[in-house]
Amino acid sequence: MRYEDPMRVLAAQESFFLARRPRKDSPHTTAAYRRDLAGVTALLAEVCATPPDELEIAHLTAGNLRAAFGVFADSHAKSSVLRAWSTWNQFLTFCVAEDLVPGNPMGAVARPKTPPLVPKPLRGEDTPERLLTAAAGGARQGRDPWPERDVLVLALGLVAGLRSAEMRTLTLASVAGRPGERRLHVAGKGNRDRSVPIEPAMDRIIEQYLGSCRSRFPQGRFDRGSALVRDRHGEPIGRGGLEYLVRSCFRWAGLHDRVPSGANLHALRHTFATRLAEDGASASEIMALLGHASLATSQNYIEATARERRAAVAGNRTYVSLSRLPGRDGGSESGRE
Repeated sequence: MRYEDPMRVLAAQESFFLARRPRKDSPHTTAAYRRDLAGVTALLAEVCATPPDELEIAHLTAGNLRAAFGVFADSHAKSSVLRAWSTWNQFLTFCVAEDLVPGNPMGAVARPKTPPLVPKPLRGEDTPERLLTAAAGGARQGRDPWPERDVLVLALGLVAGLRSAEMRTLTLASVAGRPGERRLHVAGKGNRDRSVPIEPAMDRIIEQYLGSCRSRFPQGRFDRGSALVRDRHGEPIGRGGLEYLVRSCFRWAGLHDRVPSGANLHALRHTFATRLAEDGASASEIMALLGHASLATSQNYIEATARERRAAVAGNRTYVSLSRLPGRDGGSESGRE
């Protein structure tokens, strides 16, 4: 690959994406990488007092990157900073391999520690059931109530553990298999596609939803490549629309106080995983069903469930009585024998 001299940062980034094409990154991964590179590049341009399209590879010094990441961290969550650091580390590793820079300066740029996964399921043993019942009964009011879609979205999170992006990329062809043996083909994170079995009850929810779609959009497309989850205009639902739908379902059901802070739709996925762990699923089974990249991530749900069970047992009022019983020094005669 031949480069212009001096090499511009934006051109190097495009070369980086060109080199990654054989990896077959998902569109969501590529979009996230582009956001991370563009966000820090804009701040780097401010630090260097140079327009972004005039930044050169020579501007990618440890000092400049430290300053840009410092500003980036002021307005972004720890997880976002960590993801951006990783993206830039990969980009600059590529630059080293292409002899564009003598070494990777990211080693001199501080990064947050990887936060441990803390599952954030819905609080309350009956919360999922109450949420689904409220949605099916049309609790969510608004300009255009659509209980069939509300139930579908909630169920995709609660009994299939789908992420937002995975729901939005489902098509009619994603639902496959014979009656009684149906499954969802899910385009997972990091190109980790998976198949999630669905029971007849979920199959019925999907059919009821599709029936409502055909009634609402008689002129709409319903071929195998059509989006499964749609907005009120019949178009594929967007990220913001999906988040709003789930958030408002919690609110109209009167359950918003049972949702961990910042979780919303992801709380449905965490509830699915937590209930799997509570019902005895192994870490490998959870990994396969949720599309985790690491077995350790799946193991976290089992360990968190074990901690919660111990905390529940410790809270038993009888333990208070036990702790107040008078003790005896020594043991019984039979105990010493």
